Formats: sequence, structure tokens, C-alpha cells
Amino acid sequence: MAAGLRRPNSLPPSAADRGMLAHFWSILSLQAGYNTSVVLIGVTLLGIGSAAIGTFVLLRRRALISDAVGHATLPGVGLGFLTAYALGLDGGRNLPILLIGAGATGALGILSVQWIRDHTRLPEDAAIGTVLSVYFGIGTVLLSYIQSLPGGARAGLNSFLMGQSAALSLAEVWIIGAGSVVVILLCLLFFKEFKVLCFDQDFATAQGWPVRKLDLLMLALLLLAVSIGLKTVGLVLIVALLVIPPVAARFWTDDLKGMTLIAGVFGGLSGYLGAAASALVPRLPAGGVIVLTAGALFAVSLIVAPKRGVIAGAIRQLRFRWGEAERRGLMAVADGRNPTPVQAGILRLKGFLDRAGQPTARGLEAARATARDQALWLRYLEDFPQEAMACEDWAHVPIDRVLPGDLVAELERRLRLAGS
Repeated sequence: MAAGLRRPNSLPPSAADRGMLAHFWSILSLQAGYNTSVVLIGVTLLGIGSAAIGTFVLLRRRALISDAVGHATLPGVGLGFLTAYALGLDGGRNLPILLIGAGATGALGILSVQWIRDHTRLPEDAAIGTVLSVYFGIGTVLLSYIQSLPGGARAGLNSFLMGQSAALSLAEVWIIGAGSVVVILLCLLFFKEFKVLCFDQDFATAQGWPVRKLDLLMLALLLLAVSIGLKTVGLVLIVALLVIPPVAARFWTDDLKGMTLIAGVFGGLSGYLGAAASALVPRLPAGGVIVLTAGALFAVSLIVAPKRGVIAGAIRQLRFRWGEAERRGLMAVADGRNPTPVQAGILRLKGFLDRAGQPTARGLEAARATARDQALWLRYLEDFPQEAMACEDWAHVPIDRVLPGDLVAELERRLRLAGS
């Protein structure tokens, strides 16, 4: 095209960008059409349900089993297709039969892991690796065979590997949404039982609870979440949707209810934003985008979470070192020694030293209080060594804030007797 000429239908980049942003907003606000909105809601429910059951699986230390289950479903997908193909149902692409097949071989994978763990000398991680690779190999062979069948190349079973939410039909979305609601409701209904099972299985056994049945129920919900998530996230990446949101939520709280709630929010956001991006750019693999969204939420949690985030941890470490330097500086003043330059700078900022480096009245009072506190902590360590070693705030926090007043008074009495 000659220089200076422009295509009449071309748009300036800014206008094209505004058009894409407007389209993306219409998807997010559920205004891009009924089909797209239903898919978005279904995938969001899947993210919430997967994160909810994933929280208990993670705390039960069985996160790797979800990976084995995901890979073990592939032969079931192939067998389900062959069954539906033989029956003439939707050319083999009948989702209920595919999910039944996936659930059957997924359950068989769980049983295989448990059998290998209980009846051989192999540890659970070796059993998981064996089951994962063998079942995935069988599934790959079945998919290769399906590709050779008439119409098999167009079966779309590759979407079960990486996910393809934009290609979901309304019937498939309803199945995924219904399964997700079942997972969420059962997690809420058995929340107390799952909580005890995760943290104190011996207590649950002593109370007469059916621990084995509860464990099987948890694994069944895990299997259901994996099965319904195959078409959306794919069996390769479904484990990420089960594990990453709970891990990200763990940075924000120590409370199980809060962790489950936050994990559900993160899982829902991962599905919601990932499915929206997949609808905006259909060539993007839905599973990969959903997992990347979950990974981004994990990265944000890792950095900024106030409970266990990197920034919060650095601030706590800085405060701890500052407090230790101040305490050691005051101990030096109480002993008649000169504090180090760093300690002196901190004491000067606190008003405990004057410009000449001499202790002020406030500094002398604080030094006496620090010396008394240190002596009481040492007496506590000498008289109650087990309790003192179990106290994480030992000697780092004023003793009056940690121990009850009567115990502090008793330590002071013992300290006076020892000095007399």
C-alpha cells in the first residue's frame, strides 16, 4: 500500500482497545448474552466448590491425591466416549456418560492408591506417582484409538486435557453448576466433621464418629469436583484449582471458617475472570487462564497478606529486631555499659539518651524496668523451665503482658529471697 494511504475500515488502536475493554466489561457484568453469562456463573460455582473441598483435602495432607484422581479420570473419559459412541449418543460426546466414566476410573484410582499404600511397602507419594502415570498412559492410548474412529478426530476430547469453557453447552453448564452446588452444600453440612477429621482424627475416633466413612465422603466430593471440572479446567490443571486457592487463603487467616470462605472467594474469582478472558479470546486455553488467575491471587496473597505475607513478615522481623536492640541497649545502660552505636541511636530516638549519649530520667527508669523484667524472665526459666521454653514470647515481651499477676508476684518474691 502506498505511503500515506490508510485502510478506510481500520480503527485507531485506542478505539480498538476501548472496544475490547467494553466487550470484556459486558462479559464480566453478565451482559454478553445468555450463553456466556450461564457459562460464567457455572465456572464460578466450580471454582467455589473446588476451593471449598480443596481446603479440607489440603489440611488433610492429601493434596497430591487430587492430582492422581485428575489423571486417573482420563481413561474413564475415553471409555465413556466409546460407550456413548457405541450407543449412538451425540456421536460419543455425551457429557453425563463421559463424567460417569471419569468418576468411575477416578474412584478406581483412589482405591488403587490406598491399596498400594496399605498392602505394599511403598509410601503414599510413590503410590500416587505410579497410579498417576499408569492411568494417564492408558487414557492417552484410548484417546489415540478414538482419533482413528470415524468422527473421532472431531470429538473434542482434547478439551478434557486443557479445558475449554467457551465451548460448553448450556446442558453441560447446568451439570457443572449442579455438581458444584452439591459439593458446596455438603462441605457446609459436614463442616464440623471435616474440621475435626483434619485436625484431630484420634478425637473423632474416640467420639465414635465414622472416620472412615467421613474420609470416603471427603474423597468422593474431591472426585466429584475433579470430574465436573474436566471440561472447564482440564484434568492436567484441575489440581491447581483445588490447591492454589486454599493455599492463598492460608496467608490471610488462621481460622478454618475464614480460610474456607477466602478460598471460595479466590476460587470463584479464578473461575470467573478466567472464563471471562477465555470468552473474550476463545483461542486462549480456559484451564491455563483460570490457573494463571489463581496463581496471580496466590502471588498477591504471598506478598501483601497481613497474616503471613512477605511484607507483613518483613515488618514483624524489623519490629522484633528494633525491640531487641532497644532492650539490649537498656540492659547495657542498667549495667553501666555503653550501648552499641545502633542501640544508642534507637535509644536516642526514643528519648532514653540525650545528645551527649547520657541516659535521661526516662532512660534510667526504662533501664531499671528492663533489668527487672529480664531478671523475672530468668527466674521463670529457672523455676518453670518447661513452661518457659513453651512460651514463644519469652524475654521478648514485658513479663506482665504474658504471665498472670499472681505468678509475676510469686517470681518477684522468689527473686527477693534469692538476693537476700
